[in-house]
Amino acid sequence: MLRNRLAATIVDAVGDAQARRMLATVAAAPSTWLSAEDAAWAPLLAARARRASEALAALPPSVDHSLDAVLDVAARLYAAGLYFEVHEWLEPHWMTASGATREALQGLIQAAVGWQHLANDNVAGASSLLAEGAARLRGRRLGARDLDAFAQATATAATRLPGATPPAFPERRRDVNEREESV
Repeated sequence: MLRNRLAATIVDAVGDAQARRMLATVAAAPSTWLSAEDAAWAPLLAARARRASEALAALPPSVDHSLDAVLDVAARLYAAGLYFEVHEWLEPHWMTASGATREALQGLIQAAVGWQHLANDNVAGASSLLAEGAARLRGRRLGARDLDAFAQATATAATRLPGATPPAFPERRRDVNEREESV
């Protein structure tokens, strides 16, 4: 499936400069990826590849899989409206996590997939996943991120569909040393 192929390339592009070049190629010339039957998808494919390229451009290719680095990538994809790709990026980390970390990752994945369902006009699926994701995130922290405000905003959004907009992804909290260095 075309969506899965692009999502895999986007996930690969996190740590691979060649995959990033492929995304740029698809953004500029989507027909390089498409068969004649799929030509109608060219504008959507190009737009999604462009958003991914732009989202990842500020991050150097990295194989850092620390929790905060993983969440930094998820935040950039989420901000670009690439909710399916957030799911694809976080799922392998969720699969190997345990305890509270696993529960919080599942909540983030559910929220992202909920927004993807809304983008696909599946309001019922969006509402359910957003509410479930928000419930898993309430009162939690994950790495350097406090998830509670995101959980509350997501829960509120779930009650206001289809007109709600996604809240910002939880920001990484800067510690005191980082704040002092930036002053």
